[in-house]
Amino acid sequence: MRVLIAEDERFLAEAIRDGLALEAIASDVVGDGGRVLEAVSINEYDAVVLDRDLPTVHGDEVCRVLVREHPGVRILMLTAARRLDDTVSGFGLGADDYLTKPFEFPELVARLRALARRNIEARPPILELAGLRLDPFRREVYRDGRLVRLSRKEFAVLEQLMIADGGVISAEALLEKAWDENVDPFTNTIRVTVSNLRRRLGAPWVIQTVPGSGYRIEALP
Repeated sequence: MRVLIAEDERFLAEAIRDGLALEAIASDVVGDGGRVLEAVSINEYDAVVLDRDLPTVHGDEVCRVLVREHPGVRILMLTAARRLDDTVSGFGLGADDYLTKPFEFPELVARLRALARRNIEARPPILELAGLRLDPFRREVYRDGRLVRLSRKEFAVLEQLMIADGGVISAEALLEKAWDENVDPFTNTIRVTVSNLRRRLGAPWVIQTVPGSGYRIEALP
């Protein structure tokens, strides 16, 4: 899962970014509305944590543009305004969810996880495939009932492979979803992460390499 944090309070933005990293959620940070629109046009995000009072381009206008031009991106509006009419107007702009400051960080994570499931084909909260069971909210993975300890990046890669439900995902797509914008696109980190992930899940391997295309989870006979 990859999130864009649009927040002009630098300390808060960095705290959210660091907290999401601990939850195996990759994120980028921007501090004004213009950069939000630029980032979304370049990168593929599952959700935007959108501060309503952004400089340059106000958060309300950013929300309108995102809804119109990037309908697949979910919007969690973040604001200090606590009045009911502010909340209602936020939803009226097209926001998918609304959270007022101050907030509890676990609630933010839970709301983002819930939003990520609202794609064209809604997926279940717990993913199961080829003897694997992945719970994004608890950040737990089981193989055939055995708990598997994964690093944050290994978890993020496995989550994307399981969302694909047996489909092939390219290394580039995995970088897009599981790493932030600072990753080197020519790095071998995907190959290393997948190799470590296979080892942790154990034999027989369920993650297959598709030469020239990427990776997929294959159900064993």
